[in-house]
Amino acid sequence: MPSACLSMESRASAAPAPRALPYYVAFSQLLGLTVVATTGAWLGLYRGGIAWESALQFNVHPLCMVIGLVFLQGDALLVYRVFRNEAKRTTKVLHGLLHVFAFIIALVGLVAVFDYHRKNGYADLYSLHSWCGILVFVLYFVQWLVGFSFFLFPGASFSLRSRYRPQHIFFGATIFLLSLGTALLGLKEALLFKLGTKYSTFEPEGVLANVLGLLLASFGVAVLYILTRGDWKRPPQAEEQALSMDFKTLTEGDSPSSQ
Repeated sequence: MPSACLSMESRASAAPAPRALPYYVAFSQLLGLTVVATTGAWLGLYRGGIAWESALQFNVHPLCMVIGLVFLQGDALLVYRVFRNEAKRTTKVLHGLLHVFAFIIALVGLVAVFDYHRKNGYADLYSLHSWCGILVFVLYFVQWLVGFSFFLFPGASFSLRSRYRPQHIFFGATIFLLSLGTALLGLKEALLFKLGTKYSTFEPEGVLANVLGLLLASFGVAVLYILTRGDWKRPPQAEEQALSMDFKTLTEGDSPSSQ
């Protein structure tokens, strides 16, 4: 009986992805790449481009934040939907690495804006956007540290991982939503600073930035829809099933021979 169950589990773990899932994932990637490209177009056409040692240093900030805390973070959340039949350890490492890349790129964007403010004598951390941005960055860093400690560090027990997993998933989705909201706040703030009352006259920059805002929101909706579809979850692998049965045996006080 155990060997039969294991065989069934192995077949389930190798099951093909749901028919619609690849199309939704491809659509989300198209949206994400369009968001990055539109951000670059906005900064290039209306903000002068990007450079570190010049007045254009500020423009490094929005581009890095969109690439890191929006696009790459969204992709990291989708790893467990896309790589459904690969070894769990491999998927974990990829998930963690994408978050590391996102964090490093976001850190560059954060340093850019603080350095720009310092060079030009501007105040720091007075706007709602900046408060939300710091909150998101700190939460993102803490989430990664705790996730590494529980899921990649070899000392964490299976029972501890099982108890923390729902919180990890919840905070991951929450931080992603906060990142999108912060990006939209920053976009609106940048438009009001430069355009002022001209914003209401349908200036081309305002129209392009509004389109960028809609694309940001659409990317977020696409990612969250894929994540919340219960039938699109990664099927449990054979080794995961064995660990789950061992955990049940330990917590319920049963022995394998009593089953």
